[in-house]
Amino acid sequence: MASVKLKAKSIDGGLIEVKALMTHPMETGLRKDSSGAVVPAHYITEVVVTANDKEVMKTSWGGSVSKNPYLSFNYKGAVGDKLKLTWKDNKDGTDTAEVTVE
Repeated sequence: MASVKLKAKSIDGGLIEVKALMTHPMETGLRKDSSGAVVPAHYITEVVVTANDKEVMKTSWGGSVSKNPYLSFNYKGAVGDKLKLTWKDNKDGTDTAEVTVE
């Protein structure tokens, strides 16, 4: 199962609306499990989105972002753009999703 659901569509004025849902535990490292042991920190640290290999959005996150984060933004683009989202986490995990703008 992919950890990223990515959608992109053209809206008014040449803008592209991007919506992404990332499946990730996003643990802060501050929570304890039922036995009282600290749950280790595990969270997405960076999200990069490119359109036709040109960066259109980059963000840095920390442990305060909620589980299964949702991201939405617009950029100036066109139908047919090849959109790619990649995330990296603090445990060297990564995932990528790609779509063509509709």
